[in-house]
Amino acid sequence: MLATKSEVDGSKDCKSATRPTILFIAGFGDNASMFEGLSNTHLAETYRLLPINLPGFGAPALKSQTTLEALAEVVADKAKEAGAEIIVAHSVASIISSLAAQRSDCPLKTIISLEGNITAEDAYFSGTAADFDDPGEFRAAFLERLDQVADDAPVIARYRQSVSKADQLALWQLGTDARRFSSQHVPGDVLKSSGKVVYLYNPENCPRPTLQWLKNNPMERILLENATHWKSVDQPEQLADKISEALHRV
Repeated sequence: MLATKSEVDGSKDCKSATRPTILFIAGFGDNASMFEGLSNTHLAETYRLLPINLPGFGAPALKSQTTLEALAEVVADKAKEAGAEIIVAHSVASIISSLAAQRSDCPLKTIISLEGNITAEDAYFSGTAADFDDPGEFRAAFLERLDQVADDAPVIARYRQSVSKADQLALWQLGTDARRFSSQHVPGDVLKSSGKVVYLYNPENCPRPTLQWLKNNPMERILLENATHWKSVDQPEQLADKISEALHRV
């Protein structure tokens, strides 16, 4: 389930056991590879970086349905195994982290939400799964949608490749569940009630309802200026700086 250079290197380092662990989970359709660049930053010298491949997204799919709660259970179990109190969650994974942190036996205390879902409008990728009855048709349409912008954006081309490797049933089930969850809850409210939270974002990447929610609700936040939605991919050093700043705030 885990596969990162930082973790392999860390296991060889006698100091790795004494460094606090940070879990990382990718957003919709993506996998742990989106955090590989962080292994070469100063953050890896201070913390044990542990990106997770979730079931269906780099790891074998669940035999049961791939829902937010099911993936939250996986994350909570990994946090217990690693003794991790900190998690960095991208996009829809912010909901998964929130649900994991709310479990009574989960050690997670701090969530750094990397443009995580705050309102229903944030499910602009995942939520479209609910518009399809067939998982294969959804993935084909989603990949075609990404193809339309991938040529001019290498970061999206990488994301498109990751989505193409995801289990198509898990992709569809997770997206459908994200739409359902966001229609019944306000993801931002769930996030802020889940522990210590810092929200990292570029306002240019956020829907208007999300910006309004952030304006009306107190939450530690850090701006990511001139950042794409995948800052860990194209600007890992700058993101490492912002994560360090966030951890000094909580």
